[in-house]
Amino acid sequence: MTVTIKKAGEAVAKKVIQTSAKAAAAGSHPTIKVSEPRAIRKEEAANIVPNKESVQTTMMPWKGWVERFLKDKMSEDQYKGYRDFVYFMPDGSPNYDVMEQMPSPSVALPISQDGEEAKFREVSPGSQGFVEIPLHDLEDDPYDSAYFKKDTRRRNIDPEFPHPEIEELKLAMQDPNDPEVEEAKKKLSAGPGSSPGNGGNFPTGPSDFDPSGLRAVMSVTQAAIDEELDKHMPDHLPEPTWTANEEELIQFYKDNDLPVPIGGNWNFISKHRRVARW
Repeated sequence: MTVTIKKAGEAVAKKVIQTSAKAAAAGSHPTIKVSEPRAIRKEEAANIVPNKESVQTTMMPWKGWVERFLKDKMSEDQYKGYRDFVYFMPDGSPNYDVMEQMPSPSVALPISQDGEEAKFREVSPGSQGFVEIPLHDLEDDPYDSAYFKKDTRRRNIDPEFPHPEIEELKLAMQDPNDPEVEEAKKKLSAGPGSSPGNGGNFPTGPSDFDPSGLRAVMSVTQAAIDEELDKHMPDHLPEPTWTANEEELIQFYKDNDLPVPIGGNWNFISKHRRVARW
């Protein structure tokens, strides 16, 4: 029993000594300096002095071997002619390599004639402020979102007479001397209308903030709407091109006893191009 206890105590003491030695080694300052890039063994990794800056020597010594080979085999004038022909910027730049597709993030480039420099993406796009692009003129009211002043598609649609051609046929079949028929014809020919407007007199009092009267619906007049819609009427070929020769096209089919098709035709190939060449 005594021998067993003695062996256990020796094992514990040995373990404590080994642990203390490792802790002392870890707590000491590293002493191994690596001057040249090389592989480091696992045993010496904890004792390596870390570099405070990146290496100054290139990690790719083979880079530029073609240029060095040509310099060695060519004369100075021959090499200069080759370099001027191949390189985009033969003389290079004091800040970056001419063969780089884009400068590295650590390169500072001049951005003004005063010598001011900035690094590549020094301010990332996500950190830059938003560009304010004005959508309206300075005189425009940004809160005026009324659509009825630009609704040219419904300009000639009268809710009271959604099908004016049918109403016109109905009135044509009635007594033209009837006063009611005459009044209905005048109303139909006048087209859609609106209220005369309140002339700027609101329940809160008169107002003249908008001389046109289109800012508030209560003061809108039909004349003001028509004047504003004239400014927004489409002018980008509202009719097909063949409508200019519509009567001529119809007469052609009638003269040749052919049914009149819908619309006209369009030939993109000239006549002499359609003549067979033998």
